[in-house]
Amino acid sequence: MKLYRTRRGIVVEHEQDGQPGRFHRAPSDDWDYLINQDDLYAFLQTEVPSSAASDEYRSWTETDLLPPIGQQEIWASGVTYLRSRNARMEEAKDAGGGDFYERVYDAERPELFFKSTAARAVGPGDAVRIRKDSTWNVPEPELTLFITSGGRIIGYTVGNDMSSRSIEGENPLYLPQAKTYDGSAAIGPCLYVPEKPISSDTIIRLEIRREGQTVFNESIAINRMKRRHDELVEFLFRETTFPHGCYLMTGTGIVPPDSFTLAAGDEVLITIDHIGTLHNRVEI
Repeated sequence: MKLYRTRRGIVVEHEQDGQPGRFHRAPSDDWDYLINQDDLYAFLQTEVPSSAASDEYRSWTETDLLPPIGQQEIWASGVTYLRSRNARMEEAKDAGGGDFYERVYDAERPELFFKSTAARAVGPGDAVRIRKDSTWNVPEPELTLFITSGGRIIGYTVGNDMSSRSIEGENPLYLPQAKTYDGSAAIGPCLYVPEKPISSDTIIRLEIRREGQTVFNESIAINRMKRRHDELVEFLFRETTFPHGCYLMTGTGIVPPDSFTLAAGDEVLITIDHIGTLHNRVEI
């Protein structure tokens, strides 16, 4: 099942027995109520087939889609892949903070930080931003969990955790400024609600285009993560409540070379198996 937030309401794509998806209006247009259910898959399985299918939604364009978020917060986890640990150590070396990233990679407690409100997040086809006061900027493609207020992972989406490596590398205490600003988070194109947890063999792909040409292209399987999804959720929910549920970006294992930085006009395409592609352009 895939839930899309569109300008015409909430739509469910229902795949059955390996057949192409059929599109139905969701049983409710209250996004916060609809997704914050521990048994969401079972609920959709029961309610969706009883509503009439419509092919009108097959002609969607990105301008019809809204980010799949209502009153939820977006949080993020860092240094969950070895490649990310190495990159963070290198960028913080001159500031004397490289050792922190090695220690958190091996520690029991993961790195978790607040990423974005819904108002600062963007969806498919929208613009992500790079800071005017930053000289080194990269996208971070991340499998993003949706967790209900009861602490259960019931869905997944594609996330882009935009990052200023120059600001974070100057001092690890600048992490909030490097990570949290208008247009620093993108999610979409849908909320994928499977019957079972997503496969550990799932592949994340990042493509960056400049003037129509691919300038970076790489992929990684989520089984390269050191942290388990339920482990990250357990720490996040220890002392924090989420009345409408929340999104959690699970870290990146794809890091462009140190010589690369995003420029205005670039296109970022992040594709995750089963979920789809999140496509955004870059603005300053």
